[in-house]
Amino acid sequence: MIDGDIVIRRAKKADVCEIAVIENQVFKDPWGESGFVDALFYYPGTFFVAEKNGHIVGFVTAGIEDTGSCVYGHIMNLAVIPECRNSGIGAKLLQRIEYECLVMGVDGVSLEVRVSNIDAQNFYLNRNYSQVFVIGNYYKDGEDAILMMKWFEQDD
Repeated sequence: MIDGDIVIRRAKKADVCEIAVIENQVFKDPWGESGFVDALFYYPGTFFVAEKNGHIVGFVTAGIEDTGSCVYGHIMNLAVIPECRNSGIGAKLLQRIEYECLVMGVDGVSLEVRVSNIDAQNFYLNRNYSQVFVIGNYYKDGEDAILMMKWFEQDD
């Protein structure tokens, strides 16, 4: 997907180092490179990067989970470098991962966000996600997470 000078493409192993650098810039509790290598191995069809002028400026990775009663996409990680925030890149990454999940036949998409991360909560709320419940002590530092969900309408 190309939009202006932003290219959204599938992630590849060569991207992992750059992705990990972004992760360390953005999150208090970053994944290590091995976490991204694992995500790419297990979910290569749902791992995307955003490039601007040949440099990775954001990424999103998700898994597909089957509870037996429904199948849903689980966004494990979405980040955009600070200097490119509020430029629409996060929305483009989210749209791309939602599309891929829809193609795979999911019922909806879930994610967790820190209770202190009001900006992220608002980002998802503005894109039709709902706050479902709080997960206590979700993060390593003891902070709670809010599980957010977006259900897709399916034609029966």
